[in-house]
Amino acid sequence: MNGGWEAVNGGGCWYHGPVQLRLPWSAPAPAPAPPAAPRPRTITIDGRVLSIVIARHRWARRYVARVTPGGEVRLTVPRGASIAAGLAFVEREAAWVGSEWRRVRQRTEWGHGTELRYRGELVTLVRDDAMIAVGAVRFRCAVDEDPRAVLERHWRAEAARELPARCLALAEARGLRPESVRVRNQRSRWGACSGRGAITLNWRLLQMPPDVADYVMLHELAHLRQPNHSRRFWREVESLCPGWRSAERWLKTFGRDLL
Repeated sequence: MNGGWEAVNGGGCWYHGPVQLRLPWSAPAPAPAPPAAPRPRTITIDGRVLSIVIARHRWARRYVARVTPGGEVRLTVPRGASIAAGLAFVEREAAWVGSEWRRVRQRTEWGHGTELRYRGELVTLVRDDAMIAVGAVRFRCAVDEDPRAVLERHWRAEAARELPARCLALAEARGLRPESVRVRNQRSRWGACSGRGAITLNWRLLQMPPDVADYVMLHELAHLRQPNHSRRFWREVESLCPGWRSAERWLKTFGRDLL
């Protein structure tokens, strides 16, 4: 309002001037803006909706996406990093996710003539009515059975027999003592070492050349002394496994084919 009268000091003095109407109560606060819709944790590739599974990793330094044979995108998020930014990263890499999904589908459909790796060598899967053969080894496989399931079952049992014994032998030769060594079907890592010193190994180490599988085990054993990926850790790896760089190159070149 402009113009009017206003009392000053309780009423003895009056003056003509602008007046502001003061309300005896507070004006209502503006309504909060609606929250932003959460970014969907899926991505559509070739008409199929793939779930995005998020895993935080305390040692991760960047976002990493991996497409699994089961049709999931596994997103590794560094500790303290934004999940929303990670989902945006997957969306930006949609073309790569699509090509990787197509490659994974092709690799996971095992049948007659499929080439696989076993102890670092390429071997061809041969199938007849009731048997499959990989290299010189033959397995029973009914007509309605999935040859992949049959072969994986055999290789996982073989890995469970061999890998823990080999890891413990490598540890003993270097004066290390892990709490335990077990074999699992890990989807996003070749091995892990817990804070208690329990080591888990991916059964797919059986598909690697023996020196590369040894490097993975020695890498995890190095975490018994250095539970991080600092410069000290890599110096420890160098002392335990001088040829680790060539093993890393093999993993970067062929590792994603070990499905």
